[in-house]
Amino acid sequence: MIQYSLKCAQDHRFDSWFQSAEAFDKLKGAGMITCSICGSSDVEKAIMAPRVRPSRKAQPTAAQDGDQPAQPPKLSEPASPAEQALAEIKRKIEENSEYVGDKFVREARAMHDGDAPERAIYGEAKLEEAEQLIEDGVPVTPLPFRPGRKAN
Repeated sequence: MIQYSLKCAQDHRFDSWFQSAEAFDKLKGAGMITCSICGSSDVEKAIMAPRVRPSRKAQPTAAQDGDQPAQPPKLSEPASPAEQALAEIKRKIEENSEYVGDKFVREARAMHDGDAPERAIYGEAKLEEAEQLIEDGVPVTPLPFRPGRKAN
């Protein structure tokens, strides 16, 4: 695993982990790396300072200083206020909506036409399909995260 500091064209800065340098290059080439703040896919590696840990002998232990040793942040927890707000939005959408996956376009159109009961849904659509829904007056909006099935 490798951690990169990244920045987008709007100069938003964020960190992300990748399986390898090659995995980063492959994901970037496919346009799958996006800014965690604005969603832009115009993302580059930023200059980052190396993290150098003191040797285990130089690190105080809990017994030496009476405190618990500092724990590194958990990668599964949002770090910045923007990431925390995004995580809360995602949680609320998943909690209060039905995930319909790749059937989103069909379900949204059916609800709009009165052929399906209205309910809160979210799912996946190609850009062209979403644009067509909007042109046809179907009320949809893009999500600030990549939808997927809820984790149990």
